[in-house]
Amino acid sequence: MKERKKAIALRYHQEKDEAPRVLASGAGYLAEKILEIAQKNGVSVKEDRVLAEALSLIEPGSEIPEELYLAVAQILVEIINADKKQ
Repeated sequence: MKERKKAIALRYHQEKDEAPRVLASGAGYLAEKILEIAQKNGVSVKEDRVLAEALSLIEPGSEIPEELYLAVAQILVEIINADKKQ
């Protein structure tokens, strides 16, 4: 059986948040809509299936757990560096 695509939208404001928050999470059609909205709004996207699987278990609106800080930080650094190159 083919694995369904998952997408997770995160938010992190240094002034407002102690840790990144899950804004939206979905699989299949909902994942496609999350990616579509990100693209329309110029939001950078990074694919990481293992991290997406872990983040999909977190309730939208909740901060990510400490166990995922390093993995999310690495993704954010990659996105920031890629955005700077553009």
